[in-house]
Amino acid sequence: MFLYVDISLDVFIIAEIMKEETTFLTADRLAEFKKEYDFLIRTKRKEIAEALEYAKALGDLSENAEYHEARGEQASVEDRISKLEQIIKTAVIIENHKTGLVSIGSTIKVRKLGDKEKKTFIIVSPEESDPKAGKISVKSPMGHAIMGKKKGDEFSFKTPSGEVTFEILGIE
Repeated sequence: MFLYVDISLDVFIIAEIMKEETTFLTADRLAEFKKEYDFLIRTKRKEIAEALEYAKALGDLSENAEYHEARGEQASVEDRISKLEQIIKTAVIIENHKTGLVSIGSTIKVRKLGDKEKKTFIIVSPEESDPKAGKISVKSPMGHAIMGKKKGDEFSFKTPSGEVTFEILGIE
C-alpha cells in the first residue's frame, strides 16, 4: 500500500520526513526500485544459485574460490533485497504542489551569503540523494536546515569548514 501525499500539508510532511520508518519517493524512483527488486528476486537469485551448484560440484569447498565468490555475491544481493523491501514497504509517493515552503520534492534556488553565485538544488529522500546532480537529502545538514523555510528566509548549517548561511531566492 502506498500513501499519496499532497505537499501542501506542510506541517504534516515536515514532521513525517524526519521519521525513520517513512521513505518519501517520486513515483519514478519507486518504479526503479521495484524494477531492481524484481530483477534481483527473479533473475539474480537464480544465477547465484546456479553458480553455487556449479562451485559445489568442483569439490573441496574450503579452497574453492568460485564457491566463496558466489557466497559473497549471494550475501550482497540478499542485503540489497532486504534494503529494497524496506524502501518499498515504507514508500510514500510525493507529489509536489506549489506551497511557498520548502519540502521534499522542492526545487530551491539559493545563494550563499557573501557570494553572487546562485545554486539550484532539489530536496529529496536519502535514497535519491546525489549531491553532484544537485539532489540534496532531506536528512543532510543543508536539507534539514532548509525544511519549512520560505522565499527570502536565511538558513545556516555546519560544514567541515565552519558554519555557512544561505538565502532562499526561490522555491518551485
